Amino acid sequence: MYIGEVASKTGLSVKAIRLYEERGLISVPPRKGRYRYYNASHVEVLNLIKEAKSLGSTLSQLEAVIVYNNGEVDWSKVEGFLIKLKHRLNQQKETLQDRIGRVDACLSAINSCPSMLDSALRGRD
Repeated sequence: MYIGEVASKTGLSVKAIRLYEERGLISVPPRKGRYRYYNASHVEVLNLIKEAKSLGSTLSQLEAVIVYNNGEVDWSKVEGFLIKLKHRLNQQKETLQDRIGRVDACLSAINSCPSMLDSALRGRD
């Protein structure tokens, strides 16, 4: 498939696909005449890049992870990266849950303090 079709399938721009190719994130596709011809494995890797970026990964991080051996992506390296990413996201989730709990405690303290409510109401007059 040509780059326009790949762009449609992945939701990426032609410019982004070319950038990922330049940075070595996808293998250089063979040519059919004057045009590059992409295959399903290119689409697979491009979808991975798109998803990883939406989860906060950078292209630099992905360059270290998306490694080719004999023209094929080393998926075990990608799997290790995704496991670490999941761990990091779970840590962020715990941090956010802790912060939400602290906000709830503050709200509870404000709601249980009659003098705070009275002074706030008096300030509206």
